[in-house]
Amino acid sequence: MVKQRYFDEGGTKMKRKTKMMWTAAALSVSLLAGCSGNDSVATSTSKKESANTASTQGTTQTSQVIEPHKGLNQPPVPIKIERTGPHDVNVEMTAQITDIEIDKGKIYKAWTFNGQAPGPLVVVNEGDTIHFTLKNMDPAIPHSMDFHAVHAAPSKDFANVQPNETGTFSYPANNPGVFMYHCGTSPVLAHIANGMHGTIIVKPKNGYPTDKSIDREFVLIQNEWYKYNDMNDFANGVPSHVVFSTKALKEGDRNTNGDTFTLKEHPLVAKVGDRIRIYVNNVGPNHVSSFHVVGTVFDDVYLDGNPANHLKGLQTVMLPASGGAVVEFTVTRPGNYPIVTHQFNDAQKGAVAILKVTETGEDDGKATMGH
Repeated sequence: MVKQRYFDEGGTKMKRKTKMMWTAAALSVSLLAGCSGNDSVATSTSKKESANTASTQGTTQTSQVIEPHKGLNQPPVPIKIERTGPHDVNVEMTAQITDIEIDKGKIYKAWTFNGQAPGPLVVVNEGDTIHFTLKNMDPAIPHSMDFHAVHAAPSKDFANVQPNETGTFSYPANNPGVFMYHCGTSPVLAHIANGMHGTIIVKPKNGYPTDKSIDREFVLIQNEWYKYNDMNDFANGVPSHVVFSTKALKEGDRNTNGDTFTLKEHPLVAKVGDRIRIYVNNVGPNHVSSFHVVGTVFDDVYLDGNPANHLKGLQTVMLPASGGAVVEFTVTRPGNYPIVTHQFNDAQKGAVAILKVTETGEDDGKATMGH
């Protein structure tokens, strides 16, 4: 598991700032509201028209951590997902500031959902209505939720939730697939790049035609890390780290953060002869993923995870930023199978995971190879 430093510094109240310290680069990007176009907080539990806010770029040369976040490391909060009826699901999440170890010894003070980056996996069924609650534990900055899996009016349904407030929204999930979610608050790029992204799976009501042949399922998410809270680097630079994480589909599965080492040192494990299904999502924010498993060919691929988008016999699946897929293949021999983005400049920065295949289907404890 990823080692993280968790300690509760307690709640921090921020005095209202009378001056926003935007740099020119941040100001230009802030005009882009992205997918969400937030202009309302009508569904927030508080009816205040304004709340304590902070500039996402109000920093010094030596530290890009904004003042209200300094010393803040909020412990992870478990996601709450509860089915309340045949087609109704309550999902409760938090927006919070939590330290994430993205490389050995390198801590990123991430803007997160529930203290994970990427955020926790959300799984619902096609035709469900999602009743979503976001509790904003960030003392300084508004946050929101943009689910790519739903049909919604962004200005209303993806509205900002102010610091220390809670918002509740409802929307139908009528399209099956593997979708990205992210904070949609302006500047969207800053919120995603700082860690506010994740995956929602909408299971097809009639399943996939290959369901009965699957032995093991995994979730893999690719994301990028840049210079800390640096809008110029987010917009114009190249990531310092490109990484994979895995999320739990069932009890006993692991939840990891996006880092360079966990899925190499503690690989995914399967048995010789297993037919594997991977739900994969590239949450970006900027790069394309050329998703590839060394040593095999994808027998079946469902682009965006939709059963209607069925392809066969692919070596690599191209995933744009936010793109998803379901990929399936069979492992025929024991050994270590590297999982990579075949854009090797990004793989070199950490986007490599290992699938270890053994005769028993258990980890034999042997070190994984380099590749």
